[in-house]
Amino acid sequence: MTHGDTTVPAGALDPAGQTGQAGQAGSADQRDPADFPRESADPRSSADPRDPADDPRNSADPQNPADAARERLRRWRLVLGGDGADGTGSALTGRDAAMDGALTALYGQGDKPPTGRDRAAGLGASAPSVARWLGDIRTYFPSSVVQVMQRDAIDRLGLSTLLLEPEMLEAVEADVHLVGTLLSLNKAMPETTKETARAVVRKVVEDLEKRLAPRTRAALTGALDRSARVQRPRHHDIDWNRTIAANLKHYLPEHGTVVPERLIGYGRASRSMKKEVVLCIDQSGSMAASVVYASVFGAVLASLRAIDTRLVVFDTAVVDLTDRLDDPVDVLFGTQLGGGTDINRALAHCQSRITRPADTVVVLISDLYEGGIRDEMLKRVAAMKASGVQFVALLALSDEGAPAYDREHAAALAALGVPAFACTPDHFPEVMAAAIEKRPLPIPDMTTHR
Repeated sequence: MTHGDTTVPAGALDPAGQTGQAGQAGSADQRDPADFPRESADPRSSADPRDPADDPRNSADPQNPADAARERLRRWRLVLGGDGADGTGSALTGRDAAMDGALTALYGQGDKPPTGRDRAAGLGASAPSVARWLGDIRTYFPSSVVQVMQRDAIDRLGLSTLLLEPEMLEAVEADVHLVGTLLSLNKAMPETTKETARAVVRKVVEDLEKRLAPRTRAALTGALDRSARVQRPRHHDIDWNRTIAANLKHYLPEHGTVVPERLIGYGRASRSMKKEVVLCIDQSGSMAASVVYASVFGAVLASLRAIDTRLVVFDTAVVDLTDRLDDPVDVLFGTQLGGGTDINRALAHCQSRITRPADTVVVLISDLYEGGIRDEMLKRVAAMKASGVQFVALLALSDEGAPAYDREHAAALAALGVPAFACTPDHFPEVMAAAIEKRPLPIPDMTTHR
C-alpha cells in the first residue's frame, strides 16, 4: 500500500498482523482499507492509551452507514498519507495522528528530493529522535512490519552509522538483516558499542539455533546412521532391528525363528566412516543473510561427533574459521562483509584440506559472481566431483526469495552435475542429509533459477 507517494509495508496499517506477511516495496495490498483490522492503542494519545474508551472508534456502530463511511475515510486517509490531494477530507487526531507521523517520518517524501512545498518528513540525524521513532513503531506495528520499516529506514535515510551507538542498538528489533548490517559495520564499531552489538547478534543466533538445530540434528543423525551401515559388522555393532526386518522372508515357522542371511551393522564406531563437511561461504555484501544462517548451521554440524566440520569464508582472500565453530557469534564477528569475490581461490583452499574425498561434502554458498579465474574454478569443481566429493552449490541460504546470481556460471556448474539453487534454512537439513547419503538432492522449484 502507499503512504503519500511511497509504497509502505503491506501490514503497516495492521498492528495485529492480520494483513499477512509484511511486504517489500511494490507489494501493495489491494484490499479496501476499511477492511483492515483495527490498530492497537496509541501511547502518545493525550488520554490514557490503554483505556479502550479513549478510542472513539470503539463507540462506532459498524452497522451504522454513517459510522462505517467515517471509518472507511479514516483508513484511506492513513493509507494515502494525508497530502492535500488525498481527497478524503478526513483529519487525524490522537493515536491516528501519531501513527501517521511515524509513517510520514520514513515514507513521507517518497523517492523525491524534498521541496519547499512538500510536507516536512524525516527522522533527522540525532540518535534520540530515531530511538523514539523505533519505540513508536514497535508499539504500533507487529514485529514483522517493524523489521521491514527498520530496513527501509537504514536504506532510505542512511541511518547505518547511528547503529554504532549503543542506545540505538537497544531500541531496534533484532533480526537476521540487522545482524548483517552490524557485521558490515564491525570494523568501524567503537569498543563501547561492540558489547551491545554482540548481545544483539547473540540473541538472533540463539533464536535461530532453537528453531533450526533440533531438526538439523535429527535429519543428519538419521542420514549418518544409514550411510554408516556395514554389511559385515562385528557382533556388538549389529543393528538387530534392521537386520530382522531385512531377513523376515527367511522366517522358519517350524522353528519360530528368523535365519538372517544378511547382517546390517551401525559401523558408527569406525573412524573411516566419519563424514567431513566443508562450508565455503561467500562473504560479499549481498550474501549477508546467508553468512548468518551458514554460521549457525556450521556450529550445529560441529556439535555432531560423527561429522568433521570446516568453515571457510572468502572474498578475494580466504579465512578459515573452523577453530571458532563452538560459538557462531565468534564466527560472525570473524567475517568481513563486502569486497570482491575469488571463488577459485576459496575452492583451492578447501580442496587442499580434503583427505577422504569419498566421505566429504563440500557446500559452496555463493551468488557465483566470480572475480577470479572462471575456468580454473570449474576445473576444481570437476576434479573434486571426479575424486568422489559430494559437491553442493547454494546460490543463497536465506528466506529472501530468488536471489540475483551469475546464470552463466550456474549453467556451467549444472553441466558438471552440480545444480545451483537457492535454499531456505528450513530446507537445508534435507539437502545435507541427501548429500551425506549420496542421494539426489531435493532441489526446490527451479523455474526462477533457469
